[in-house]
Amino acid sequence: MKFCVSKHQKNVFLALSVATLMLTACGEKKTELGQGSSEVTGSAGPAGAKGASKTLVKCDAPVATLALVENPNGYTVLSQYNLPQSPVPLIRLLAQQSGCFRVVDRAAGLKAVVQEQSLQDQGIIRKNSTVHKGNGYEAQYTMTPSLTFSENKAGGGITALLGMIPVLKNLTGYAEKVTLKEAQVALLLTDNETTEQIAASTGSARTTDLGLGGLSFGGAGGGLGAGWSNTNEAKVIVAAFLDAHNKLVTQVRQLQSKELPPAVPVK
Repeated sequence: MKFCVSKHQKNVFLALSVATLMLTACGEKKTELGQGSSEVTGSAGPAGAKGASKTLVKCDAPVATLALVENPNGYTVLSQYNLPQSPVPLIRLLAQQSGCFRVVDRAAGLKAVVQEQSLQDQGIIRKNSTVHKGNGYEAQYTMTPSLTFSENKAGGGITALLGMIPVLKNLTGYAEKVTLKEAQVALLLTDNETTEQIAASTGSARTTDLGLGGLSFGGAGGGLGAGWSNTNEAKVIVAAFLDAHNKLVTQVRQLQSKELPPAVPVK
């Protein structure tokens, strides 16, 4: 059966589509808690992993304490998307949610600890302070993240496909707005006792950004001022790290557990 669509009907369809997008974009602003997140979401702590991705692979028990280190030359490409320069906080959340490691802080949290101990040495903090030297836990493993590549690919194949369909031939100009965003990352795991790299994994992800006449779906548009949860560029990188972490867990499960320091008391 052959359906004929007039030029007028196609124009009406396009006009309605654009109008719908404009109304959505210009509608009343509303803040919704817990919405608009990426693949890495939720929390971790004494109550366990809450709200974590359903695809997150977990361990039955932690095998070691873990520190994540910055890799300043490992993801410089993030600057072109105006994204935060470090994905480490999200990877730390993944590591804690998975239950494979007990995560120790070697970043801003550690600097705060050193500052508190310095204040105590200067006599500024009370004498019976609960913050004492010599109580810190060692990092038995170190994890290093790396962003291998992240790029956009024009949807030329989609343009050609639309051009073959008479009814959709006039839409080929919009197909140029379609891009595929891809990312590949790596995670390296080092034993701090022996310096041996004991595990490594790569992860990848792809997302499709559908743009129409300057408007776009899925939060595209360059990612200006964006964080890790509201642009396709960011979300695809986060999803790739989740993929890499899941693959690394398969290797971690085979490691013999190290002697762990005592756990922090909870209620």
